[in-house]
This record gives sequence, structure tokens and C-alpha cells, in this order.
Amino acid sequence: MTAPQFSRLEPPGGRFDGQRHHYALRVYFEDTDLSGVVYHANYLRWFERARSDMLRLLGVDQRTAHEAGEGAFAVTDLVLRYLRPARLDDAVLIESTVAAVTRATCSLIQKALLGAELLCEAEVRVAFVSPGGRARRLPAPFVAAFSSLLAPPQEGPAIL
Repeated sequence: MTAPQFSRLEPPGGRFDGQRHHYALRVYFEDTDLSGVVYHANYLRWFERARSDMLRLLGVDQRTAHEAGEGAFAVTDLVLRYLRPARLDDAVLIESTVAAVTRATCSLIQKALLGAELLCEAEVRVAFVSPGGRARRLPAPFVAAFSSLLAPPQEGPAIL
């Protein structure tokens, strides 16, 4: 019997569905606490991984920017809402959308979903900062990448 040929395994990654980035993950034992649900801080890790994957797919090379001394992203504001816990072996989808882009920041909405059920939602603002930690303008290609994910403004009367 010949051994099966395997292609090189790639790390898990997300994909875009229109302007939304999707990043799938599985809940492992290490993600849970003694009560058998996902420990609250793990949602932060999952959201960070999804944001990093989204940037990579957009062509935003964080490592090169950091190594070149241009700067790095830092979370400046974060609001989390926990609605329902994820549990061991759940297949969770992290959905990320760009809500706003300024010269130095990008705001995102991130959701942890189990099927159609919302588990946790985050409003995150990241700033681009110099190696010394001071805010600086986002490089133009980064602004263009983020702006490409903004939903077009709605026309017609607003419904309040």
C-alpha cells in the first residue's frame, strides 16, 4: 500500500463574502472555563485573529510596516456585548465589517456567530501608531483597502 500524497497544509484562513470577512474556528477544550463555556477573553483573541486575517487578505502587510518602522495597529476603543456562550466543539464564525475609516483609524464591527445566532459582538477602533506609540496617518494603500469594504451610503429617506 502506498502512502497517500498530501499537499502542504496551510494555516486556517478566512475569506471575503462581498464586503464581509468570515473567519471560521472550532471551540477547543483550552478555550473553555470550568463551567464548560468559552472563557470571555477568548473572544478577544478570536476577533484579533479575524482582523489580522482580514488585513492579510486585503494586502495590508502588518509585518513589513512594523519592520520598516512605519508603524503598527493598536486597539484604541473596544466595546463587547456577550449574548450567549459558545461551548466545546462549536463551530464559530467570526464576521468582520468595516464601519468607518479616517486618516488614522479604522472602526469595525465583529460578530461571533453560531449558525445564525449571535454569541458576542464587538465594536473595535484601531489606530495606526508610530513605533514610539504616537498616532500617525494610515498609509494611503491601507486607507484604500479599508475603504473598499465600506458599504455604500443608503439613498432615500432615513427610517428612524
